[in-house]
Amino acid sequence: MLRRLTIGLMICLLLSPVGSGGQARRGETMLKPEEFAILPWGWTPGDRRALEEIRECGFNLAGFVHPEHLNLVREVGLKCIVSDGSVHVGDAEAGLSEAEIARRVQALVDRTGRHPAVFGYYLRDEPGAAVYPGLRKWSDAYRRAAPDKHAYINLFPNYASPAQMNVPTYREYLERFVEIVQPRLISYDHYALMDDGTLRGGYFQNLEAVREIALKNGIPFWNIVLSNAHFHYAEPTEAGLRFQLYTTLAYGGRGISYFTYFTPTIGNYRLAPIDPFGNKTPTWEMLRRVNLQIHRLGPTYLKLKSVNVFHHPEVPEGCSGFQTSRYLSEAVGTNLLVGEFEGPGGQPFVLVVNKDLHRSTSFRVRFKQEGAIQMVNPYTGNLEIWAGENNWLAPGQGMLLCVAK
Repeated sequence: MLRRLTIGLMICLLLSPVGSGGQARRGETMLKPEEFAILPWGWTPGDRRALEEIRECGFNLAGFVHPEHLNLVREVGLKCIVSDGSVHVGDAEAGLSEAEIARRVQALVDRTGRHPAVFGYYLRDEPGAAVYPGLRKWSDAYRRAAPDKHAYINLFPNYASPAQMNVPTYREYLERFVEIVQPRLISYDHYALMDDGTLRGGYFQNLEAVREIALKNGIPFWNIVLSNAHFHYAEPTEAGLRFQLYTTLAYGGRGISYFTYFTPTIGNYRLAPIDPFGNKTPTWEMLRRVNLQIHRLGPTYLKLKSVNVFHHPEVPEGCSGFQTSRYLSEAVGTNLLVGEFEGPGGQPFVLVVNKDLHRSTSFRVRFKQEGAIQMVNPYTGNLEIWAGENNWLAPGQGMLLCVAK
């Protein structure tokens, strides 16, 4: 058995695809942030070694970067979201005149807009709906001055209070954001992995709500998740990191961001990928292994259209069960999440996720359409026959399957 596994591993390494795009390390192909964004959420210093390690960890965005550090970002093969105090939109700045907003935006775009490292510009984190009209003015100014760049705004999670959101419900909070601000993407944060080993209630309902609004309006969404421990949040594990990535993918997300990459030097914050002394923690390698899976799956995943999501056999409140499945006639396993996707030419795909954070599970599916079942290997990107021990999922792991053409 050991000999067979060793030979199989050698064959997989020899057959692993090597693309012409950016490389994280040792020939690893990376997605562009315009395709699928992978962001270390927070400010990033202008330090070459730190930026190189961010890229090696599988990120394609460098975080929030000062304008004077754009050349370093470009030199290591990344893009970033520009962070400059003159265009951070607090409540006071939301009320500035259109002329003053246009002046500030144009000044920053004149300094940075043609730089190839610029993906977008930071505006605001977790605004209440009361400032949406002001944020619309800022977004419009960027649309005029830099139409190919993103004006980045991040929203509250669904456990924010009505007072924080300035509206009675989370749905209204999302709907007003899209209607008033007219963003190019929806970014929100939801920290759900708790230190008692449980999942915070509402995590899947948040994905449901954001997915629905994003699909309705034809815009992508990003999910900001945990990569450190603080307050009563859990210490990072590979299972938790896998869970956060694969649940986001199952719901059709086109970006994931991790809070945080650098460990803050306050409170009980700990075990982010980089510790307070600038050294790598065990989280760094765990996160790298998880990030590289989306780079491997990406060439296939990016061609898919999200058409349905269901849970089986346990269905969280406000979510759908197996009876809604478009493509499967059977699903057997414990605590599964299944995202269904339409591939090129109508080819059916499903992403099966083990929602358990602690235990592996075996599973079985049967497609309604006849044909051999294939899997996209998350470590090589190769399309392979789904067979043998590939019917097992580690805690938080997902597997992308399809019916062979």
